Amino acid sequence: KMGNAESNAYQNHLSRFLPEEQSDIDGLFDTLSGSSGSAGAKNAKAAKKTVTLAALQARQSAHTREPLPEPMTARLYNGMKSIDPPGKSSGLSEQIAKEQFVIFMSNLLKGNADEKISIIMRMIAKTGGPLKGKQIQEFTEDLITSVVHVLSYRKELKGWSLENTRDSSSGVKALASELLSELKLPDGTKPVGSQLLETTFDQSVIEDWVYRVPQISVFLSVVIRQGLHVLHSLPDQTNDILNLVPHCKGIKGRGVVSLFDIPAIIYINSHLPAEMQHKWQLLFSSRLHGESFSQLCAHIVNKGPCIVIIRDLDGFLFGGFASHSWEVKPQFQGDNRCFLFSVSPSLAVYTYTGYNDHYMYLNHGQQTMPNGLGMGGQHGYFGLWIDSDYGKGHSKAKPRCTTYNSPQLSAKEDFTLDAMEVWAVGDAPENAGRKGKKSILDVDPQAQALLEMAGKSRQSEGLREPMEEDEDDGDD
Repeated sequence: KMGNAESNAYQNHLSRFLPEEQSDIDGLFDTLSGSSGSAGAKNAKAAKKTVTLAALQARQSAHTREPLPEPMTARLYNGMKSIDPPGKSSGLSEQIAKEQFVIFMSNLLKGNADEKISIIMRMIAKTGGPLKGKQIQEFTEDLITSVVHVLSYRKELKGWSLENTRDSSSGVKALASELLSELKLPDGTKPVGSQLLETTFDQSVIEDWVYRVPQISVFLSVVIRQGLHVLHSLPDQTNDILNLVPHCKGIKGRGVVSLFDIPAIIYINSHLPAEMQHKWQLLFSSRLHGESFSQLCAHIVNKGPCIVIIRDLDGFLFGGFASHSWEVKPQFQGDNRCFLFSVSPSLAVYTYTGYNDHYMYLNHGQQTMPNGLGMGGQHGYFGLWIDSDYGKGHSKAKPRCTTYNSPQLSAKEDFTLDAMEVWAVGDAPENAGRKGKKSILDVDPQAQALLEMAGKSRQSEGLREPMEEDEDDGDD
């Protein structure tokens, strides 16, 4: 009887996978356990075969550079070991049986929060719960580090690289603490800072957290699929994983290091509307295009939704997402999908409050209205403001920006700009000065007049040029 119950549970888990996925998982188990031979004999033998931590580590170090950092390999092993093999008493063996292996894959890749949670608890600490905040923090940092490492190792960063982005180590810590800020105790309070690290969390709290913070499951899926190289190219790829990192265009071969780091790109991208998450294209970089407000306008007007990121002289990194093409005009524009964000010293996204519709503003060369680029708040009191006298800006919030509920994003309320980038996200709009299309200056004589007043007569080539760049930026 035991045998039947055992094979039923095992078969139920196996049946969650498509036939080609099953053979992928069988193949990985065989490799790890050293099985070989014909398929029929293989399955008979595989039931007896086991996988050890040493085998998992050996698979990693068979390559000169490991696909997964060692701490994560040990965590995966602890997760597999935590599964009680159906019909057997657990805890007896240091080795992983085929059933444990399949149920681990099934629960983490196909399961709900309930099925994932006991495995995740054991991945956080061998003994399972309850867990200290510090243990959850170490797990989360290991998880994010592993995602960045494995995507880089597998050449899945889609044109981004560790060389053309800001150092990821501070980004890993920033993203981990942003995800941990969602840990809620049963009474609804969120412990913060050192209090968080010392607080004890039980299984139900961590289950609630995994349920509400989708990144944890997505990152685990990436670590398993890409780290163990299983199910990584099969049709079940969810959009979460497909668009985890957007394709990067316009930076390759230009010797520029982006102000973004990989964890920040992953996090900010996840907050964009779904149809814009597949591609980012560099439109403007103060290091490439110079420090000039009219250059900035020429490169970003009419180019579709954009992300603006700024570094102030104190090293704070922050910016905003503009949901519509920027237009030079004395009115507010955009809609409630716009948001402000901070990348450093902390990572966070601040979304629309409903208080007003002051989403985004761009004006140039006018005498009666403020000239500059702004998001949120109001004239003279923006959540984010870059003055047309390029180099000056402000981020005001006493205590919060009315439009986005953001705090002061810069180190000082009135800041000096050190560097700036603007990235178009998603596909370029039809009218974005594509070959044979009219540019904004052909269509809008007012914009043309404004640019001419600013000494930028008719540089619509400037408007067209960035879109044609680097169309071949590979997914290498």
